[in-house]
Amino acid sequence: MMTVPVPGATVGVVGGGQLGRMLAEAASPLGVDVVALDPTPDCPAVPPATAQVTAAFDDAEGVRELAERADVLTYEIELADPDLLESVAADADVEVHPTPDTLRTIQDKLVQNRALEDAGVPVPDFTAVDDADDLEAAFDDLGSPLMVKARTGGYDGRGNAPVESVAEAREAFDGLDGLVAEELVDFERELSVIAVRGDGETATFPVAENVHEDEILRESVVPARTSEDVREHATAVARDVLGALDGRGVFGIELFERETDDGTEILVNEIAPRPHNSGHYTIEGCHTSQFEQFARAVCGLPLGATGLRGPAVMANILGDPDAEKRPADLAGAPDALAKPGVSLHWYGKREVRPLRKMGHVTAVGADRETLLDRARAARDATGFE
Repeated sequence: MMTVPVPGATVGVVGGGQLGRMLAEAASPLGVDVVALDPTPDCPAVPPATAQVTAAFDDAEGVRELAERADVLTYEIELADPDLLESVAADADVEVHPTPDTLRTIQDKLVQNRALEDAGVPVPDFTAVDDADDLEAAFDDLGSPLMVKARTGGYDGRGNAPVESVAEAREAFDGLDGLVAEELVDFERELSVIAVRGDGETATFPVAENVHEDEILRESVVPARTSEDVREHATAVARDVLGALDGRGVFGIELFERETDDGTEILVNEIAPRPHNSGHYTIEGCHTSQFEQFARAVCGLPLGATGLRGPAVMANILGDPDAEKRPADLAGAPDALAKPGVSLHWYGKREVRPLRKMGHVTAVGADRETLLDRARAARDATGFE
């Protein structure tokens, strides 16, 4: 492993959205600068990131400039090009974390499922779909309805759809090639674990319970409202996932908790090779945030403590589902901040769009149900003028 100078290191990150912004905020106290590559001028990460390379995620010259300015490369979006990162990093003599091989695995949901299955990690039953015959066979083998996913490019629920027929899948995906079909899991609750690999060490954060609507994360409750045995089981599965991936960094691992005749089952839904929305509670809720861990991990620094300061609830601030794209003028922030124990994070996006993640609130305290009510009230106090 290369030695990254701290203080004084520079992390080059492909992607300059809210994850890059919160990475830069957490890296600054460590004496670590962040340079973000993003196609949007004055992207949300800048400031607090030190600088921006304005270029597409797969722009060779832009990624080369990023590598020349960095001591280590990483990414906060799966649209990064693993082949380009690998080539440019070799020329600039810098490392990429997590590794390009991990990014390749995560970018393709079929490859991801096969890699996890080969490693003995539990996943829903699945099969590849490239034509109508494949999908009909999937209905026969896995039941109906099915969860069908685009193998590549899906994000925040886009590219996923439950379907009951070939015709419905054609309409949802504009064709049937490049898909993966999974059994539709009848789960008790959705969970997630933020897992971290550093230089020779690993760590996991407390298990979160996630509330989704229309495939978009709305709230995370921590600790998850399930038994301690289930939380330990979920953590063990997350550690097994780490064993199937390479490189230092933070991994958001989404899980299903399902009850079966043989007991509770934990299945991996998807993995993000970066900080994850469901881990935003760690900023106020844990001794070390997922973003500080991200900076520590990619720089090869010792990992921080992951324990809870206290129960926490995070609620996303989203664009109205029926609103047209318009300037992002947030109203109600003082009312949200007036709630006891509530913190507000604004992502610096200039335009609000339907269901776009614009910010979040976190409530920290003692009782999860009270905190959930408080976080929802704080979120609902905000809006866009």
